[in-house]
Amino acid sequence: MIQCPNCKHQELPGALFCSECGTQLVTADTLTSPLANQPIEPLEFDEQESNPTVLPAQGPVVPVKNVVISLHIVNTDRTMYLTGRSEYSLGRIARGQPILPDFDLSEFDAYSQGVSRLHAAIKVQAMRILIMDLGSANGTRVNGQKLVPNVEYPLKSGDLIALGKLKIEFQTSTD
Repeated sequence: MIQCPNCKHQELPGALFCSECGTQLVTADTLTSPLANQPIEPLEFDEQESNPTVLPAQGPVVPVKNVVISLHIVNTDRTMYLTGRSEYSLGRIARGQPILPDFDLSEFDAYSQGVSRLHAAIKVQAMRILIMDLGSANGTRVNGQKLVPNVEYPLKSGDLIALGKLKIEFQTSTD
């Protein structure tokens, strides 16, 4: 087990961030330490799980600067607008959490819906918009397809994003 230097919470080996307080557990020193002199056993895995579905971008290519980007929380009257930045984090806030998401989903019962503190990120680029799961506990799905953590996937207007069980409709419209 790895002990968080901030809150002393125990994490499984290989954890990058503390699940309790969000503190980074891996430092440059731990990343450059030599490997153990033990043989590496090949991993067994399901072929379907190892080949995630990459969601192709569809529709006409429109420069993102002319687009209004919004996230509509399904089954609510709430819509959040992404303006002024090129990257946004989605998650929930917990007491004592040092790293906060840009969009706090706590008011939508995020904890019981399985939303992690830092669950996913949306990145706005010149000609496309991407989503990436940030290693969340309950995963991120787009239109039912589970995303591989830390891999960027394109989004298109109308896509249904699920952070755990919390459903969000991604929408774009031109000015």
